[in-house]
This record gives sequence, C-alpha cells and structure tokens, in this order.
Amino acid sequence: MTDEPTETVPASASTMASRIAFAFERQLDMPLAPGLYLVATPIGHLSDISLRALATLAQADVVYCEDTRHSRTLVAHYAIRATLRPYHEHNAEEQRPRVLHDLSQGRKVALISDAGTPLVSDPGFKLVREAAAAGHSVVAVPGASATLAALTVSGLPTDAFFFAGFLPSKEGARKSRIKELSAVPGTLVFFEAPTRTAATLADLAAVLGDRDGVVARELTKLHEDVRRAPLTQLARVFEEAPPKGEIVILVAPPGETDVSDATIESQLAAAMETLSMRDAVRVVSDNLKVPKAHVYDLALALKKAQRSADE
Repeated sequence: MTDEPTETVPASASTMASRIAFAFERQLDMPLAPGLYLVATPIGHLSDISLRALATLAQADVVYCEDTRHSRTLVAHYAIRATLRPYHEHNAEEQRPRVLHDLSQGRKVALISDAGTPLVSDPGFKLVREAAAAGHSVVAVPGASATLAALTVSGLPTDAFFFAGFLPSKEGARKSRIKELSAVPGTLVFFEAPTRTAATLADLAAVLGDRDGVVARELTKLHEDVRRAPLTQLARVFEEAPPKGEIVILVAPPGETDVSDATIESQLAAAMETLSMRDAVRVVSDNLKVPKAHVYDLALALKKAQRSADE
C-alpha cells in the first residue's frame, strides 16, 4: 500500500499566517477608546483592508455606513457582528444629532463609506467638524482610496495633484468648472459616471487642449482597466465603447509651452480683424495658453504699428 501524497503548507507561509493572526489578536486586545473612527474600506478587492480597520469595526458599538446592505457584505465576510446604521447624503441632517449623542454617551462609533476613505467625495465633513468642536476624539483609520490608487498607476506626475470630485453633469457648467481648473499646476483627478465619461473627456480636451489623460476603471476589481492616451483619443475610445463600473479620470498638468511672439502676433492680427482688441487678446491667450498681460502688450504694439502704417 502506497502512502497518499499529502499537501503541506510551506513553513514560511505558516509562519506568516501565525504572525498575521497574532497581530490581529493584539489589535483586538487593545481597548478601543470612545470616539469617532473614520475607517477606510476596500474599493473593490475585499482583502484590501487593514488589520486595524477590521479590529476597529469589530469593537465599535455602532458602525454608520452609506448603505447597510452593501456594508453587510464586508462585515459578514470577516464574521464581524457590527450594528449597522445608515448615514448618507439624504439622511445626514437627521442622523448627525444621533451620532453626536452616541459620542456624548462615551460610545465607540465608526463611520465608513461604500468604498474607500470616508469623506472623500462622500458625506461626513459636517459630522467630523461638529464632533471635533464638541471635544470628541476623531481618529482616522487609513486604507484604500480610489483617488490615490488611480494616481499612482496613472504614470502622470504625482508630486502635485488636485482632486476635483465629480464635475457638473450639464455641459455648460462642466466646461466652466474645467476652465477654472485649467491653470492648476498639478495632475487633475476626477470621479465620473460611466454614462458621462466620453462627454467629459471631450469637454476636457476642448477646454484644456489635448493633454495626456488616463481613465482608470474598476480599480482593484476583477476587470480592472487603465487606459493611457491623449484626451481626444480617450474620448473617441469611450464614445465608441461606453464603459461600465467605477471611473476615475486623470489629466496631466499644463505643459510649459514655448510660444513665439511671432505666433502670437499672427493669431492676434487674424483675431483683431473681426474682434475688439480686448476680445482678441482673450481668445489668443486662451488658445495658446500664454499670459494675457503679454498678449495685451503685443496687441498694443501691433495696433500702434498699424496706425503708423495708415498715416
């Protein structure tokens, strides 16, 4: 009779598992002080949660979340018996006094969002402000963030960035907001609905020029996809094949464009044939992404030269 082969766990994996279990037990053994805990949760992959976050949720007297049905999947996955209560944009005004009352009674309260880090494009800012003003402890339990995950895989500059959340849904307001952000000296990061992704990319290209862009979709999930290309190309891609899932759009910072005075003067001369000098300066400045003051000086010189030629 031959022995059946048996599967063994390598010593290194066994040791790692033991140390992880020990570290988690230590977290559970450390008493959780009363206060408000802002707990980051996975943006897709359920394993992307820290031991400290799990221990905090396990010890909290109550966990406030955007959608109790959604959050129940997470706590059930880790066998956490948490009391879940809803806290979202539609009930925040009525729920906030309840949370503050819980804190005043010395309870341990956790706040989570459906995915990622609470308060980042999610409700909770007013709660944190009022809790801190009332003297309650407010503690961050950091973790996953779609903003930072997209930024780090984008290949765009990370030394300076601006998170702008969701752009307005209507085209006019959206373009106005993009124009306000056009001079930000860093990578721009937006959240967007899949149904508006192509239109937003087209508007970004129209206002900002054909900067490099990135569309990160379904980060950390099974069908994660990251597309890198100029904005106009991305707009065409997603117009032809509308995306599904959670979308993050990133746009490169404004480049240092070396535009010659001759180029500026040429465009000014053409613009001033149909526009006032003031409007021509604005149009050319926006078009070439050069300072208005310099364009205005060249316009004055151009107008003076034209007057001299006419005399």
